[in-house]
Amino acid sequence: MSPQFFAKQVPKQLSQELMQEPIQEPIQELTQQFCHQGAVAVHLDDNSNLQLALQSESGISEAVVAKQFSKAANKYDNEAHIQREIAQAGLNNLPNALHGELLDIGCATGTHSDTLRQRGANVMGLDIAPGMVHRAQARFPYVDFKQGSAQSLPFESSSFSSVFSSMALQWCNSPQSVASEIYRVLKPSGMAEIAIMVSGSFAELHKARSIAQLPAAVTSLPEAQLWLNSFLGAGLRVSRLINRDYVDEHQDVLSLLRSIKNVGAGATGAKQQSLSRSDIKKLSLAYKNISAVDGVLPLTYKVCHFRLEKP
Repeated sequence: MSPQFFAKQVPKQLSQELMQEPIQEPIQELTQQFCHQGAVAVHLDDNSNLQLALQSESGISEAVVAKQFSKAANKYDNEAHIQREIAQAGLNNLPNALHGELLDIGCATGTHSDTLRQRGANVMGLDIAPGMVHRAQARFPYVDFKQGSAQSLPFESSSFSSVFSSMALQWCNSPQSVASEIYRVLKPSGMAEIAIMVSGSFAELHKARSIAQLPAAVTSLPEAQLWLNSFLGAGLRVSRLINRDYVDEHQDVLSLLRSIKNVGAGATGAKQQSLSRSDIKKLSLAYKNISAVDGVLPLTYKVCHFRLEKP
């Protein structure tokens, strides 16, 4: 499906910019603009329609993600500090008063689904992890929750006036499928407020592992550019894009690693080698030497806040 509107600028480094006033551009001028480190192949068919061939090499398994987040359900509310901060920023981007049917993708334990309900929306919470759905339904019995994948939403087309999602879609292995599904379930003139963690996150941890000569963590998140191309390629209008760094702080490496594991964020689908006590000591020393500020260890989450609209 050809996009009807395109962002006025698509910067190579998606810094803290607001992209507003999207305009339509000739397709021929976009053939190089959307190519980014081999992630996107752009070609024209006989009808001069823009085709975006998008592939993710993340290797993320939805089955493993569902299992890991289900295991984390009972701990999630006590551990998800930075996740709450990011979600709150997304909620702040929405109108105070909401109307119509709203889908919360990756609802976790339902906290933000209930907040959206209190603003006036008729909310449906969706999560891939059955443990999260069970916990959410127990906490908020007056909100509807359903298990399902963002890559194959279990709803009819044009079912929702709006979509909200925070810190969930990065665990999908096909940004193109996610974008197409959001487009499909939105009603015409519907909008979506999406927060996605992108590549470049956890840079301090990756660098410390390298210096400590430990195996690299295998999680490979899609780049911001790939998500942007996917949304545009699905026919969604990107009316605003904010790229923001959120920094979590920890007193030691063990608490830092647990902050990732205990919210399910370590799930990738690829088995990783466990760290020994010796590995932890080496990692701690490397982390402190390169990143510690006043004894505190930072962990950076790089997040894109998208405002999407269906024409």
